[in-house]
Amino acid sequence: MSRTIIATRESRLALWQAEHVRGVLAERFGLEVELLGMTTRGDQILDRTLSKVGGKGLFVKELETALEEGRAQLAVHSLKDVPMDLPPGFVLAAVWEREDPRDAFVSNRHASLADLPPGARVGTSSLRRQAQLLALRPDLDIQPLRGNLDTRLRKLDEGGYDAIVLAAAGLTRLGLAARIRAAFDVRQMIPAAGQGALGLEVREDATALRALLAQTSHHATEFAALAERAVSRTLGGSCSMPLAAHARWAGERLLIEVALGHTGDVRRPLLHAALEAVVSDAAAAQALGQAAAARLLAAGAAEYLGPA
Repeated sequence: MSRTIIATRESRLALWQAEHVRGVLAERFGLEVELLGMTTRGDQILDRTLSKVGGKGLFVKELETALEEGRAQLAVHSLKDVPMDLPPGFVLAAVWEREDPRDAFVSNRHASLADLPPGARVGTSSLRRQAQLLALRPDLDIQPLRGNLDTRLRKLDEGGYDAIVLAAAGLTRLGLAARIRAAFDVRQMIPAAGQGALGLEVREDATALRALLAQTSHHATEFAALAERAVSRTLGGSCSMPLAAHARWAGERLLIEVALGHTGDVRRPLLHAALEAVVSDAAAAQALGQAAAARLLAAGAAEYLGPA
């Protein structure tokens, strides 16, 4: 284990994240860490939305294959891109402290969402963002936007959009926080489950590496993410579901807020739920997320999740 290979996507943000993990593991444990850059199907298919071509799992499958074949021992992911249920034989060994979880409003001409003129073109391919943007501004023209972070910024700069919405964490990590014109309050635009956190995936049988990585997990972030991901898992979540889930701490209590849009019509009114509980372990965190999902179901989520 003195020599560890990290499988990573080759986008600038993914490489930053992998380099960050490499630096921490080298400094803390003296590990010799190398990177194995890979291009995933999610990176290759840019002309269709993820919900139509297989979901966010397209960003992790090739990395898991590298783990399975022994070409790498560890994969670093943006946690929001990790499917709610991993394939048999794989586990998340650690969740690292969350960066800014908010969504960011990015524009070259407008200071905020409220400043956009009627009919303004806003770029995002996230169904979660589409549903919440239209709840705030039903007059907007929401247009698809795929590609890595630099590609999305370039498309904005070329004039294809009046504004785009991105994760603040990615912009901050790459030193591009100055591009953020405004950050949405998490109660106004609820983030995706796990947004801003890093997930470290390994093979289930890598017991020594799992034990080592477990020492690096940030439990406050881990428990919050467990609650968020439990909402989606309970509802059968995928990226074809306009679901938002964000948990934040108030002392020992964890407050979770969730919103669900209609899978067939993102202009339908959002379903909302919020609740809190004392959370001191993983089981309590997951129970909180399951209870939030139950509230959405009681509010009519089953009809929202059905065929259009």
